[in-house]
Amino acid sequence: MASRLHAFNRFELKYLVPVEQAAQIRDELAERMERDAHSPVGGYGVWSLYYDTPQLRFYWEKIEGLKFRRKLRIRHYGDLDGVTDVSPVCVEIKQRVNRVTQKRRITLPYGVARQLCDGRELVPHSAKERAFVEEVLELIVRLNLRPAAITGYQREALVGRDADTGLRVTLDRRVRGRDRDFRFGTRTPENRFTIPPHLAVMEIKVNERTPYWITDLAARRNLNLVRVSKYVQSIEAFGLAPRSVFHIDEADYPPPPTPSPSPDEQSAQDAPMKAGAQ
Repeated sequence: MASRLHAFNRFELKYLVPVEQAAQIRDELAERMERDAHSPVGGYGVWSLYYDTPQLRFYWEKIEGLKFRRKLRIRHYGDLDGVTDVSPVCVEIKQRVNRVTQKRRITLPYGVARQLCDGRELVPHSAKERAFVEEVLELIVRLNLRPAAITGYQREALVGRDADTGLRVTLDRRVRGRDRDFRFGTRTPENRFTIPPHLAVMEIKVNERTPYWITDLAARRNLNLVRVSKYVQSIEAFGLAPRSVFHIDEADYPPPPTPSPSPDEQSAQDAPMKAGAQ
């Protein structure tokens, strides 16, 4: 059996960006970067089911800023409407060691992933995958992990070229989530925005150092680094834990005011009303 295991280490920087500015940043980045081969025009959906202990251990490890912490999730790329038990998903352990983000994951059919994570059963795997599959199962059983929250968003991704081959930038908009109906493909799920919809999350991911022109772009656009976690945001948005320094509140990031229409625009808006009155 060919190995479906994948692992990588990265440094990550995050920014909150107004959606209309995110489109401008994407176009500017495209002058030096390539669109990710898996990222169509308009982006693609990313949905993650996070597991945690009944006491939300992984959530609190993030809040307390432990130098070593991790999360377990099942992730699906694309639309959830057509998800079946044979749809490919990733079972992933994301962990932080000091400032380095490490991800290890295995691609499995959705039904098999649920058998592993929800059924707590050892699933078929290759010799190279054995250590990771057993680690996932041991983590679930020992900590009594269970589904805690789902997050979803629309992602556009760009990758570096030439000297910046280790660079990846993602722009995530329409960040939303839910605290129930944890099966992918649930009809009419009760999602809600967990980050104000006029904001996008820009993540810069590098293997070693951030290129100077990226930091220059952030400075020119007055972008500030933020401490934001989509999982933490979902937990707090649904009242499962108190709001923390990671919480993004719309009151702190109000939408831009709607400009008043010019006299010509106002006349154009009034015309249909006058015609209807007549």
